[in-house]
Amino acid sequence: MRLILASQSPRRKELLSSLGYEYEVCPADIDETVPKDVESIYVPEILSRNKALFVLGQNPDAVVIGSDTVVICDGQILGKPQSEEEARLMLSLLSGKKHKVATGLCVCSKEKTRSFVSVTDVYFHELTPNLIDAYIATGEPMDKAGAYGIQGVGSVLVKKIDGDYFTVMGLPLSQTARLLSEFGIFGNILKF
Repeated sequence: MRLILASQSPRRKELLSSLGYEYEVCPADIDETVPKDVESIYVPEILSRNKALFVLGQNPDAVVIGSDTVVICDGQILGKPQSEEEARLMLSLLSGKKHKVATGLCVCSKEKTRSFVSVTDVYFHELTPNLIDAYIATGEPMDKAGAYGIQGVGSVLVKKIDGDYFTVMGLPLSQTARLLSEFGIFGNILKF
């Protein structure tokens, strides 16, 4: 059966490939508006489901993976910064604090749909204005929720995490592999 990743995230592609899955990429171009009464922690699960179901509608013979990641600090969802100034504000907000990274994942086929949300607590060091500016100058914050990537240069901002590292990267691998196995999809490494 065809496997489709409804995301163009380089990190998700890298992670899915690391377990030996063969898949196609078909990004979902959807409206990412979520009702205001939805608790922020569940937003990525709803968005991942919407993305997966949208792509499934175009590819009914496939199994589709949708995923979405949000950074939540002080009850506020921090998306991808639209400017360097917005990145600076986000990183200043995260400085010295604990925040949550929530990744929603949905796998669906014409027979069934399964989804979950994985949450990891991330603790940042105190960030000086010079460190923030130097990090922004790398360009790394500009395409990442919360304006940082734990797997890159942004790793120096992180003091510790409590939870799944791969959730912070945008694809909780262990849970994803187990969910895919329910659909009869296995990488070339493990069968559950």
